[in-house]
Amino acid sequence: MKLTPSRRLFATASAAAVLPLLLSACGLSDAADGDQVRIGVSGADPEWDVVAEEARKEGIDVKTVTFDDYQLPNRALADGDIELNAFQHLAFLSQFNARNGTDIVPVTSTSVAPMGLYSLKHKKPAELPDGARIAIPNDPSNQGRALLVLEQAKLIEVRDKAGIYATPEDIEANPRHLKITPVDAQQTPRTLKDTDASVINDGVAVLAGHQPSEAIFRDDPESAAARPYVNVIAARAKDKDSEAVRKIVKIYRSPKVQEAVAKSAHGAKYVVDIPAAELQRELDRLQKQSRG
Repeated sequence: MKLTPSRRLFATASAAAVLPLLLSACGLSDAADGDQVRIGVSGADPEWDVVAEEARKEGIDVKTVTFDDYQLPNRALADGDIELNAFQHLAFLSQFNARNGTDIVPVTSTSVAPMGLYSLKHKKPAELPDGARIAIPNDPSNQGRALLVLEQAKLIEVRDKAGIYATPEDIEANPRHLKITPVDAQQTPRTLKDTDASVINDGVAVLAGHQPSEAIFRDDPESAAARPYVNVIAARAKDKDSEAVRKIVKIYRSPKVQEAVAKSAHGAKYVVDIPAAELQRELDRLQKQSRG
């Protein structure tokens, strides 16, 4: 599904002007019936309409705010311009917290989106020619995961100590002399016409009109190695136990919403239900690795 301009809140200075008009700032710790809760997202997934419908029954007015830049939903959350966001996995959140000194925490899991190697020119990794051009996401967490995808596809070897935040400099074997170019994660599908292949998060691929079945290689979302890539709904730490957050989490986990989530997945994501305490332990581990 492609986002139309009318449904986007573009990542510009105008966002700062628009958001305050939605609701005068209020802390979720004081949430009561009738409050508006703004949730930052990166795509117009239909389950949020179901969340909003169910939330109205609880006296909460849910508004989704769509961002085109992955950095902005966390900044907006930290600044109090939104109350929750739902666009990122734990590896991305750990990097953001470590680099910005923020205290954003997961309150529930949503799904794991596989990451795949896509190509319009080749049908399998073995067909990629010497010197093939490959695009990968440029943010640290997704870049590291993309390199691991290329390693799992037996195209490169990554230095063991690099962990999940590997960079192209951590490639220790590149027998096919691949030319790997980091680009914005949301732009990876657009590079397909100009490259031999691109490593794309399946959720991003679907939004760009591609099907996960088109990938010529994908990682395994059910493996232990995929735990850092569990997507979450996140809040400011001071709000994680608020009444409004508890209600939103309960609504999100309800059968009606989960049915909508599964229906909209289109094979691009695997729904998971992991306790918040377990998510926090994984986030703490990743933040130590990020800072170290």
